[in-house]
Amino acid sequence: MTRFIPVSLLLGACLVAARTVPAAAMEKVPGGSEAAPLAQADVLTSLTRDLAAHFNLEGELQLELLRPWTPPGSLASEWKIVVTEYPAVVGSSMLVRCRITADGGRVGDALLQLRAALWREVWFSREPLTPGAVFDPAQLESRRVDSLRERDALPAAVGDGTFIFARSLPAGRLVTWRDVARRPLVRKGDVVDVSAIEGQLAVTLKAMAMENGAQGDVITVRNLDSKKNITAFVIDENHVQVRF
Repeated sequence: MTRFIPVSLLLGACLVAARTVPAAAMEKVPGGSEAAPLAQADVLTSLTRDLAAHFNLEGELQLELLRPWTPPGSLASEWKIVVTEYPAVVGSSMLVRCRITADGGRVGDALLQLRAALWREVWFSREPLTPGAVFDPAQLESRRVDSLRERDALPAAVGDGTFIFARSLPAGRLVTWRDVARRPLVRKGDVVDVSAIEGQLAVTLKAMAMENGAQGDVITVRNLDSKKNITAFVIDENHVQVRF
């Protein structure tokens, strides 16, 4: 006699078989977490965070490996990449030596060749600029560039009325540090106020500036009475201070 097995029993048996996966098909670590190979994306994420912190970088650091990534042969639930040798400076191409550990155990060392980009907002001229003009952000616009390739670019976070343009610039030109200078608060030949404070004693006198100076600069001034030269710090418009 032919016996018929209900379809519901056949489906149940298939589901049980599908759930029964051999232990070797999925590796797990003692804690129960699934182990995995060390992915290239995880390596770059770790190195990006480490290098940005080590060099105190401002902007968005992007890295890529110049050679094909070959992950270690082992699997782990927790990989760590520790930089053991940094480059002297951050550049478009760098060599970084690091140690790789898997679940707390050392796997080995690696020497990685990296290509880097550091994206920052920098200034570009919106209109023609003339030498001596006071720095005005309204005449500029910010654009995103790789500051590792444009190392002299003036960051958009820098610039105020204490700067002037040192040379002419056409519209649409990248502004560099060479294009700006600190605005002189004291000019050569001007008569300036000199203040000198030592303890409770304060003295004020007049002197002639022997050179230009921006805020914080150290310049030489000449006492109008004694004709002696004095070294002083520029602190404001036509005002310098002697510090003891």
